[in-house]
Amino acid sequence: MAKTLAIQLMSDLHLEVEDFHPEPLPGADLLVLAGDIDARWAGFEYFRRWPVPVLVVAGNHEFDHRDHELAWPMLRARCDQLGLQLLDKQTLVLPAFPQVRFVGCTRWCDFDLLGEGLRDKAMRAASFYIKAARMTLGGAPVDALMLRELARVDRAWLQAELQRPHPYARTVVITHFAPSAGSADPRYGLQPGTAGFCNRDDDLLPHADLWLHGHLHCPSDYLRGHCRVVANPRGYVHKQETGGYAPDKLIRLDLSPRGA
Repeated sequence: MAKTLAIQLMSDLHLEVEDFHPEPLPGADLLVLAGDIDARWAGFEYFRRWPVPVLVVAGNHEFDHRDHELAWPMLRARCDQLGLQLLDKQTLVLPAFPQVRFVGCTRWCDFDLLGEGLRDKAMRAASFYIKAARMTLGGAPVDALMLRELARVDRAWLQAELQRPHPYARTVVITHFAPSAGSADPRYGLQPGTAGFCNRDDDLLPHADLWLHGHLHCPSDYLRGHCRVVANPRGYVHKQETGGYAPDKLIRLDLSPRGA
């Protein structure tokens, strides 16, 4: 049985506007796409014949100019067509790594990062990008309150899934939005707008060994207890965000028995 799982992680490629050609990383056992790959979905074609399994969670931009409910089955069909495994509030176990469960969802932002007192400011700060995305829900334009409700559904599922008894030696969580203020972009620090990028899911981190995310256009790699939180976004060239992207970064998860 494998003693180490090596993961290649990408997010925020924004192939709808960026000229970028992703390449497989030698030595990787798995590729994780943590959202905002291509708002048009055309760029998912790059991963059709990827040499290792590809796990995907949707980012917010995967729903640009689309209805949230109608888009899900179409995005799943697109991923199935390309041989990619889309996780939408789902847990997956790969045959090659039966001791690891992969728990994935978008985990929309609930704007509670800085507490209830700053929630309204956080929601107002998010209104610009929400309106620009032109996502709908049941035909109605999505606003911050509707997004918060989507987030609460994701959070409830994630909490229940992570806390339920299970036989797996390791848990890898994949979300688009960040689970902690520890992932906040240092260019902006902690401000109401940060609550549109990071959630306050620190209480869930002890239930995971590795938490992979995207959304913020800055890299993260830190520990919270035994849980390692990692993001490897590319971001936008015109905003000079691509310097932190590490195309050769392999995230290694030790699968040896605890205490060995």
